[in-house]
Amino acid sequence: MEPLSDARIVESWSRNAIPWTEAVRGGQILSRERVTNQAIIETVLRQAPASVLDMGCGEGWLSRALVAKGIRVLGVDAIGALVERARGAGGGEFRQLSYEAIAEGALDVAMDAVVCNFSLLGEASVEALLAAVPDLLNPGGTLMIQTLHPVEACGDAPYTDGWRPGSWSGFSDAFSDPAPWYFRTLESWVALLNRCGLRLSAMREPLHPDTGRPASVIFVVKPVLFVQTGSLTG
Repeated sequence: MEPLSDARIVESWSRNAIPWTEAVRGGQILSRERVTNQAIIETVLRQAPASVLDMGCGEGWLSRALVAKGIRVLGVDAIGALVERARGAGGGEFRQLSYEAIAEGALDVAMDAVVCNFSLLGEASVEALLAAVPDLLNPGGTLMIQTLHPVEACGDAPYTDGWRPGSWSGFSDAFSDPAPWYFRTLESWVALLNRCGLRLSAMREPLHPDTGRPASVIFVVKPVLFVQTGSLTG
C-alpha cells in the first residue's frame, strides 16, 4: 500500500473534486451547514478585513460568501478541477497553486487576512505554508484556521501526532480513495504556529447544537512581529 503522505492528499482530492463540489453545493455536509460554515464567516467578519486570501479554497463557497460581504477575496487551491469550478461559480479571483509553491514565494500578494478552512491536512506542506504566512499578511493582519477538533477527531486512536487514514463514511458512492490526513494535538498545533513565527491570539470551539460537542476548533493567529510591535488587536 502506498504510504500516507502529502502527495496522497492531492491525488485523492483531484479524483474527488466533482463529487465534493456537488456535496458542498447541495448542502450534504450537515456539520458545515449547521455549525462550521457560519462559524468561520463570523470569525472572519470580526477581524473586519478588506482583503482575504482563502487558502485551500476548494470549489469557492467561502470566497463567494465573503465577497457577498464586500470583502476582496483571492482563492487559492492546488486542485485544478476545484479551481475551475470556483471560477465557474464566480465571486472572487481564483488561482491554482500548491502549498509548496506558495511556500517558495510563488504568491506575490499581501492581504489583511489569510483563512484556512479545513484545508490544512498535510504534514510537511502545512508547516512550510504556515512559515510563509507572515509574508502574505499586511501589517496587523490575521491568520484564521478552522480544522477538526483534535479531541473529537482522535477517536479511539492514541492522542499523538501522526498520519491517519481518511474516510468518506456518510458520503455518496461517487467518492473514492479517501485522502489521508496528519493528526495534530492541540499542543502540537500551538507549537507548530510558534515555530512558524505565529502566536495564538484567540481560539473558538463551535459546538454542535445536537451533541453539545465541539464541531471544530478555530485558531485566530497573529505573526510574532505584529505582537512584538504592539499592533495585536485580538
